[in-house]
Amino acid sequence: MSPTIRSVVTIIPSIRAREGAGFEIRRPFPTAQIDHFDPFLLLDEMGPKHMKPGEARGAPDHPHRGFETVTYLLAGSFEHRDSQGNHGSLIAGDVQWMTAGSGVIHSEMPSAEMMAGGGLMHGFQLWVNLPARDKMMKPRYQDVPGENIPLGSSSDNKVQVRVIAGESLGQRAVIDTRTPITYLHVRIAPGGVLEQPLPVEQNAFAYVFSGAGLFSGSLVGNDGDMVVFETKGDTVRVENPEGSAGVLEFLLLAGQPLNEPVARSGPFVMNTRKEVFQAYADYQSGQFGKIG
Repeated sequence: MSPTIRSVVTIIPSIRAREGAGFEIRRPFPTAQIDHFDPFLLLDEMGPKHMKPGEARGAPDHPHRGFETVTYLLAGSFEHRDSQGNHGSLIAGDVQWMTAGSGVIHSEMPSAEMMAGGGLMHGFQLWVNLPARDKMMKPRYQDVPGENIPLGSSSDNKVQVRVIAGESLGQRAVIDTRTPITYLHVRIAPGGVLEQPLPVEQNAFAYVFSGAGLFSGSLVGNDGDMVVFETKGDTVRVENPEGSAGVLEFLLLAGQPLNEPVARSGPFVMNTRKEVFQAYADYQSGQFGKIG
């Protein structure tokens, strides 16, 4: 049976904002146009920006409960610490999948080397909602170095896919997710085409961060665009036409919608306002611990 290509519902341009201690981001959502994209709550692109010595900014100590944060670095280096006693470093190509669960305080700051010498900083942070059954689970980290992220290639080598979650081009991710999720970093050279199978029940979008391409055969997605696909169909088709000026690069994200109420306030995402108020109370009373 031939694949059924998903159509594009809409294309949403990202906005520019500042986060954490003042680092610049591009954000496709949440914005005034779209609050969240079930099961995804937020996507931020950090940079790309060349930082001068002492200029790099991060996110100092802050709490989370009820969802997961996924940090993916393309350039630069970060250090993370948390109230569970975890400490690690992220460099270009690395992924950190943090399940905040019942509550954690963590910090994500540029490495000492990045602060001292500056350099290019570029990466993404994705927030993934947890189902009600997992919102109070024990926090956990999955730190995956870049060399352990599977890389798939098309037969003509015009398409390369880093498989952070899910499957693509014969490769399966090493990261475990609480609900079915696909997270792909796709590079398509001029003349290349990707047809990526996706379960029909999953919500899916692409975020373009370099170049431009054809999505579902006709609609053009440009740098900074969020391309939203309909749920009908079992395949997403993306093409970088022959003769294009350069490589098309984007994230392709798909996930099983939770179809549960979303109550969010700052760093907490629960199902009811009462649960959010309880999260603030627990944090203020010291139940999340502290970073040593």
